[in-house]
Amino acid sequence: MADLPLLYSFRRCPFAIRARLALIISETPVTLHEVNLARKPAAMIAASPKSTVPVLILPDGTIIDESLAIMRWALARHDPENWLASAGEARIATNDGPFKQHLDAWKYRRDATARDAAMAFIVALPVPAPRSLTLMAILPFVRQFAAADPAWFAAQPVPHVHDWLAQELASPLFTQAMAKAPPAAGA
Repeated sequence: MADLPLLYSFRRCPFAIRARLALIISETPVTLHEVNLARKPAAMIAASPKSTVPVLILPDGTIIDESLAIMRWALARHDPENWLASAGEARIATNDGPFKQHLDAWKYRRDATARDAAMAFIVALPVPAPRSLTLMAILPFVRQFAAADPAWFAAQPVPHVHDWLAQELASPLFTQAMAKAPPAAGA
């Protein structure tokens, strides 16, 4: 196992989910450790002092502690669905910035203005479309947005997004990405 990369992850974290999706589709085996965010392992903090998941530690000691960097690293090794061909940097940046802020305001404070701003991003998603780095980087956040108020989201007139989300969440890829992992030592 020491010859495999070690991934510190948290099952429900959208950043960690997208890293796991890329590792799985690229057929990159890793040793996966689930992190208890209230008791982060000292080894993870030593590897990445910002102490957020995901953190990937390669066998040579290289540390990758940004989810998009993990995705790109894995897909550069093997990209069987050609995800890297459609990397929409601006859409990912909007997802990781303004959309994530609106998502959090809706999810945690029930800010309807933020919800509506987030929904404008959702409406414009170019789905259905083949899987890509962009769509798979965004998927976990759209999932989280939909789960914040499932009945409200289901009533929104975005059948293209509902269908895409349902299809991806039911896929073997997503099911595998969401499988429970053993806890990290010290967690």
